[in-house]
Formats: sequence, structure tokens, C-alpha cells
Amino acid sequence: MTAHIDQAALEAQAARLVEAARAAGADAADAVAITGVSLGVDVRNGVVEETNRSESDDFTLRVFIGQSQASVSANVFDDPATLAERAVAMARVAPPDRFAGLADPALLARTFPELDLVDETPVDADMLRDVALACEAAALDVSGVSKSGGASASWGLAGVVLATSGGFTGSYMVSRSGFSATAVAGEGTLMERDYDFDHRTHRADLDDPSAVGRRAGERAVRRLNPQKITTRTTNVFYEPRAARSLLGHFAGAINGASIARGTSFLKSKMDQRIFAPGITITDDPLRPRALGSRAFDGEGVAVAPLTMVEDGILRCWFLDSPVARELGLITNGRASRGGSGTSPGSTNLTLAPGEIAPEDLLREIGEGIYVTDLIGHGVNGLTGDYSRGVSGFWIENGELTYPVSEVTVAGNLIDMFARLRPASDLDDRFSTSTPSIAIEGLTLAGR
Repeated sequence: MTAHIDQAALEAQAARLVEAARAAGADAADAVAITGVSLGVDVRNGVVEETNRSESDDFTLRVFIGQSQASVSANVFDDPATLAERAVAMARVAPPDRFAGLADPALLARTFPELDLVDETPVDADMLRDVALACEAAALDVSGVSKSGGASASWGLAGVVLATSGGFTGSYMVSRSGFSATAVAGEGTLMERDYDFDHRTHRADLDDPSAVGRRAGERAVRRLNPQKITTRTTNVFYEPRAARSLLGHFAGAINGASIARGTSFLKSKMDQRIFAPGITITDDPLRPRALGSRAFDGEGVAVAPLTMVEDGILRCWFLDSPVARELGLITNGRASRGGSGTSPGSTNLTLAPGEIAPEDLLREIGEGIYVTDLIGHGVNGLTGDYSRGVSGFWIENGELTYPVSEVTVAGNLIDMFARLRPASDLDDRFSTSTPSIAIEGLTLAGR
């Protein structure tokens, strides 16, 4: 299957919405169009369970009357004037927000970088079916796997268009391809389940489906017969898949909206050391082919890489224009567009790898728990208190020994960040990327 998204037509429609809003009495307006097509296939036990295809065209018009704003959305529209009149009528009775408004025109993107975010390779349901079946078959071939938890393969193409009364019109497209498999090992009450997956902008960058399925099966088998451990203070080693959650907690804490509300445990830590010397965390929306890349932000502001943490010192918040105004700052192009407005967030957030190989870091910490999966949320954004259910493997003499489960890891993120040590095995496939991470001296609650 191939798909074509007419960006020029979408830009023209968004511009007509903005013009209609100004004609209806809006002081300012912007319109965003998000359109896309997706195709997915789910299989189980060698049989296709479901094939789904979807298409969508969603338009959102946001208008400003003074410092009051309102938004209206539609799937399709034939009469821009009617939609604009509804939005303006709503804005006239909305409460004012002194920080609301479009981005400063001087900050708007004037050129759009080529980021290679679209894969033109034709895709059809038969191709996705074959990928999912190969993924599942490889999982079932692993000795010890008793059944399939299913496998899936998917593809999608989306277009993003933004037009504003401040003089901005722009668009870009992104494609997504991926597949996953879930395997079950053991029988009865002793069954264990695990999964693996891959997800990229270009199909050519994906791992082999059989390799992904095999890893899913091997991960499930390794979890069989887990033991419980006693409560203690010890070291914790997060594999990259689990370590991404720590970087996610950090991203939430430096979100400008949380800083403005006073609900972040890092609200008073700007330009202070919160990680060990040498730690670097960057956010780069201009990485070619990366999942979080984009040509401009949700307000049309030009985007550029940011260093969030430099040599362990916090240097930036994630900001959009309204939050930046509230904090007395200038947006840094991190607006994400939702239905009714923008909110700040990360793009391609990366914890730079360390110099030590993960196996050497394991030997250095000697004893502790190797975390492969986390359960629950368990983070207090205001205090940084951290408590997550985990499973994984017990480490003895720097080696993985037996699987463990029903364990809770507890600490405080301020202390955890300060003691965090990254290994050299950066997994940069995703929009939040980390290597393995070791943290000494956390509390394990077991039996």
C-alpha cells in the first residue's frame, strides 16, 4: 500500500481557517491539521487475528480575543466561516489568560530542514502479516516457550500542518514502521511472559523480525522460576529498556509547566549540579530519521538541539511560549500541539553514554538487582520520592544469577540522579534514549 498526503492542500485549508477567524473578529488565530493513514496486522498461533486500516483528517482552530482563547475541532469542514464563528463566540466568554497568545513572530521557523522522516517503501497487509508471522515463529522456536502471546506489525504515515495569523505556514510528514512479539514460557501458575519490539521511521532500519521474536522468547524463558529476595539496601542496574523510565522522570521534572506550577522537585535546581560530573543530557529535534524529530514545534517556532544537562549541571527547562511567559523566559521551541493548545515536552532526549562497558560496570557493582521490567508509576513529582515494582535478575560477583520478582525499588530521584552511572551501550532507537544505568545504595523491599 502506498499513501499520498497533499501537504499543499492541507496548508491551504489551514490558512483559510485562520483567515476566516480573523474575518469573524479574532485578534489572532492558528490552525493545525493532522492527517494520517495506518495499517496493522495482529497474529496469534500462526493465524491472522485482525487486520486494521484507518485514515483520519483532524483540524483544530484556536482563536484569541484579547487574552482569552478557545478552540474548536472538526474531522472535515466545508464552511470555514461557521467553524471560525463558533470559535470566536466561545473565546468571547472564556476567562482571560495573561500568558496566552501566539509565539513571537521573530522566533518562527523560516526554513525547514530535511530530516528524512518519510519512508516511501510500499507496504501492504500481506507484507505486514509475513513480518508478524516470522516474528511469532521465531519466538515459538525458542526452547522453553510454551505458547504465543501474539505478534503484530504496523505501518503509518502522518502529515502535520500549521498556519498562524503571525505569518507562519509549514508542514512536514513522518512515517512509522514496527513490529513486536510476546512469548509465554512455562505452564500453569508458573508461566512467565516477556516481549520484544522495534519501531523506526524507515523499514530499512528495523531489526530482523526473527531476531526480535527470538529475543522475546529468550527473555520469557529466562524469567522462569523467579525467586524472592529479602529487604535490603543494595545496588540497582537498569538495562536500557528499563533505564528509559528514569530519563522520562527527569523529563517530567524539567517540563516548564511543572516548574511554573511549582510541582517539580527540580523547580529550584537551575544551574545547579544534579548529576555527577561528566553527565550530559541533550534534546535534539533535528536528528535525521529519529522518532522524535520535527521541522518546527507546535507553535511554528524554529527548533534546535539543546543541552539540558552539561557536566552534571541543569541548564534548561522544556518551554513553549505560554509557559515561557509565565516564567519570564523565552520559548526554546519545545511546544507540542494538542487539541486545544500547546504544552512543552521533549523531542529526542538522550543520556550520553559513559566510557565503561556494561559488563565491566556489572563487575564493579558486584551485587544487586539487574532490572528488566518495571511495574506501576510510583514517583512523587513534587518530592522526587521513587518507588517502583521491578523484576529482573540477581547479581552476584558481577554476574547475573537467578531471576527475581515481586521486588520494590525505593529511593529519591535527587539522590538517584546524583549517583547515576551510565554504561557505554547507548540504545538510540527511540525518542528517549539511554545506555544501561547503575545506581548504588537503593532500598529493595522484598520478603
